[in-house]
Amino acid sequence: MNDVVKSLSPRLIPAADKPNERPTREEAEAAVRTLIRWAGDNPQREGLLETPKRVVKAFKEFYSGYEDDPKDVLNKIFAEVEGYDDIVLVRDIPFYSHCEHHMVPFYGMAHIAYYPTKGVVGLSKLARLVEVYGRRLQTQETMTSQIATAMEQALEPRGVAVMIEAEHMCMSMRGVQKAGAMTLTTQFTGVFKDDPAEQVRFLTLVRHGKA
Repeated sequence: MNDVVKSLSPRLIPAADKPNERPTREEAEAAVRTLIRWAGDNPQREGLLETPKRVVKAFKEFYSGYEDDPKDVLNKIFAEVEGYDDIVLVRDIPFYSHCEHHMVPFYGMAHIAYYPTKGVVGLSKLARLVEVYGRRLQTQETMTSQIATAMEQALEPRGVAVMIEAEHMCMSMRGVQKAGAMTLTTQFTGVFKDDPAEQVRFLTLVRHGKA
């Protein structure tokens, strides 16, 4: 591994360079049984006998984003768009993720906009990109940045705007227990970062659906 890779955040290390230490399904199920016992229950009682298998199966779905490469999601660009170069916005993309600090859910809506240059991607691909990053252990701040960075790298647009609004169960069901509190994060690049009027336009479209 070269010095550049060594200096990267662990989140950015290429998959090929990650150590192959993934536990077996049996080890994962045993870990669930341990947690059940730690919680104070009996993993051998009838209602919990199959729980470790169900939890491991659920985890595979919850964290399927680790198996996906965002580059593959955005790899098809449609260049024939009749000269269209104005804003493209997909708003109200629902997502579910898990907080990396407590492994409890956070969920909400993502809104993504960009100004195309060399072409556009299918609108469903933006929703898919949110899912790829959402189905990982995450922080909302990191997820917001990752989506914007992936768009920048794949599309080379004039600018990208990403907003995520979410409720975090680590605030709602534990800790301060403030149900309904919403967290909002944004990331702007290009013209959205340089021109406050473009940020206003994006926010107006997200909130009201008109420029």
